[in-house]
Amino acid sequence: MSGGPWRLLGADGAVYLSDQPGQLGGHRRSKLYGRLDCPCALRAIARGGYVKQRVFFWDAQTARAAGYRPCKICKPF
Repeated sequence: MSGGPWRLLGADGAVYLSDQPGQLGGHRRSKLYGRLDCPCALRAIARGGYVKQRVFFWDAQTARAAGYRPCKICKPF
């Protein structure tokens, strides 16, 4: 996949650059994370208010360590 480097959030909440894209997306203010194809996230992105708060994670373990909780709709466990 081209287009990197990508900005991902680490377990400590700090941003780091990766040569691989994140597998999960999150919302900084609500502290939720989910799959990139989550219907709830896609609807919020379409409305335009979600994008500025969007963060990305390599995996669910990193998202949880950073204090985010999984989306109950797309269940990214």
